[in-house]
This record gives sequence, structure tokens and C-alpha cells, in this order.
Amino acid sequence: MIRQAIMPASIAIAALAATPSVAADVQIQATGPVIELVVSERVEVEPDEVTISAGVQTEAMTAQEALSQNSTQMQRVIDRLKSLGIPERDIQTTRINLGARFDYDQQTRRQVFRGYEASNQVSVKLSDTESVGEVLDALVQAGANNINGPSFSISDDTEPKAEARRRAMERARMMALDYARVAGYSNVRVLQISESVQGQAREMYSADSIMVTGSRVGGAPPVQPGMVETGVTVSVTYEAVN
Repeated sequence: MIRQAIMPASIAIAALAATPSVAADVQIQATGPVIELVVSERVEVEPDEVTISAGVQTEAMTAQEALSQNSTQMQRVIDRLKSLGIPERDIQTTRINLGARFDYDQQTRRQVFRGYEASNQVSVKLSDTESVGEVLDALVQAGANNINGPSFSISDDTEPKAEARRRAMERARMMALDYARVAGYSNVRVLQISESVQGQAREMYSADSIMVTGSRVGGAPPVQPGMVETGVTVSVTYEAVN
């Protein structure tokens, strides 16, 4: 968008601050047309982390029995994770539920008590994206019957975001120059920059959770890490100049 304005604009750049708590405040008079742009750029990268959710769901006629069976089975799952070399800090309990189960009887039109259901879910972070299938298979063997994920991400997306930022600024300048030249000006100068970071690189696999029955599924499931995206959105204000 181009608009004619006499506009005081401040550019806050941390590198120019006298102290960490004081940002630079530079007043600039814009006498030419002002061009305001919002540009988004995203970069694809290979993931190096993956998170999966594994849990145990049990049913019994009493609450105590349902919880006891669930706790015993879940402990086997946690012990299996630790035996695979996964640190305790990367295993986190995310949900424990215990409740009564009812079915609706169509003939009597009443709720019929069927017992209690207990569930326990843990989130597991893996630093080896190639081992996901083997870990899932091991979890099922240990007694997990409720699995969600995987969710792939990268541990540090500083460099990809820097690349996205560079591309966004280059594209914003090209667009601003096009606007300026159409309006009869030869160049542009930056008045203000602000950035909206689009979160850490992540690709959520949001399929329905896998409910496993029986003692074991047939072998490790194939898992493809693919690519994940990260990026930035920059808002840049330019002045058209000659």
C-alpha cells in the first residue's frame, strides 16, 4: 500500500541500544509516499526430534481394580522406554483418567453400568527420528494400547528462521521498489521493521489415535520423517525516494 505522509517512524534495533534495557529511538521524517508491506516466508528443514504419545487403557468392574491393572501395565511401558535408553526427562505423564462406563439400553431406555475404565498417557521425546517405528513396536509389546503421533520438529530453528528472515526482507524490498517505480520514484528507504515469528519448526501428524487390541501388531510400523517448516512474517514500512 502506498500513501502520502509526513511520518515520524522509529527503528528499534537492539544492537544500537546503549544498554540492554534501552532501545534506540530514531525519529525519521518521511516526505515521500509511504509503502507498507507484510511478507511471510517459510523454510523447509529436516526434523531431528520427534514426540509420540503412548498410553494404556484398561477396564474392570471396580475402580480400584481398573486403576491397579492400569498402573501395573503402564509401569511396564515406562520401564520399556527406559530400557531403550530414553532419559527420564524425555518421558512425561500427560493424562490420567478414571471413570465409570455406561451403555444405553434401547429397550429399557436406561443407562446400564458396565464397570470402570482407567487410562494413563505419557509423552515421549526421541532424538532419533529413524527409531520411531521400533519404539512404537516396543511400546505395544510392553502393553501400550493407545498411541498418538508422531509429531516431528527440530531442536534449534535459529538458522532456518534467519534464512526465512533474509528471504522475506529481499522480497519486501523488491515489492517496495516495484511500487515506488510505478509511482515515479527510483528507490526506497526503510522506515520501520517489525517481525512476527511463526513458532518453532513442527509438523503435527494429527491422525486419529491408534487403538491396539491383542498382544501385538505385526512388526514395527513404517514412519517417514519428511520435512518440517518454520518461518517469519515481517512488516516493513518504506519511503519512496529519488
